[in-house]
Amino acid sequence: MLAITRLLSRRIHNTSEVIVSGFSIISPKHVEVEYANGTKFNFSSEFLRVHSPAADGKVRSINGEKVISGRRYVGIMSAEPVGNYGVRLVFDDLHRTGIYPWDYFYELGSNKFGLMRNYIKTLQKHNLSREPPPRRK
Repeated sequence: MLAITRLLSRRIHNTSEVIVSGFSIISPKHVEVEYANGTKFNFSSEFLRVHSPAADGKVRSINGEKVISGRRYVGIMSAEPVGNYGVRLVFDDLHRTGIYPWDYFYELGSNKFGLMRNYIKTLQKHNLSREPPPRRK
């Protein structure tokens, strides 16, 4: 089990101070972020990968929409703290340019189900899949 835990403070939505009390890579497929106010978010690596805050060369732009497909089984290889404000996740598809600020994790967690629903609808709309493409022989 990989784990990285740091005590950090960050203003969330400019309303109240929320302290990040823990960050753990539970498995290569799951991350947990916990805040001192008791809020805890669990994320799949697929969810974090498709919602990466970085520009990525593997992203398709279809009619101006950001579309990432085929990431159902992506895993997280490591997490690197970035200052006091976030973490860089390194995925096993070699994506490593996304820096996830603590307030972005909070935003993702607060809207997780709607974001995942929209992601799946976008894939369906463009006839794409969460499944990775078959390997070439």
